[in-house]
Amino acid sequence: MAGPGEEGDEDLWAQVRTPVGQAWSGRARYAAAMEFYQRGEMSAETLEIYRICCRLDNENPLDVLRRWKVGADWLARLSADEPTR
Repeated sequence: MAGPGEEGDEDLWAQVRTPVGQAWSGRARYAAAMEFYQRGEMSAETLEIYRICCRLDNENPLDVLRRWKVGADWLARLSADEPTR
């Protein structure tokens, strides 16, 4: 499995991390999430959260994953390379 920062996937990782609140950001994150899902790198349950959030540009799917207690593998994968707040 490729991880954050792995060569060749920088654009995809940037897209899945499109900042919350930007116009069409939810759709951009969902498109990237679909690619990770098709590669077998994301569960269907996690992809569903991105789908639900895709029209909600101001909703952070990572917060939803944490709130609903799903996608622990995905959250762990992202936290390895997540900028500190």
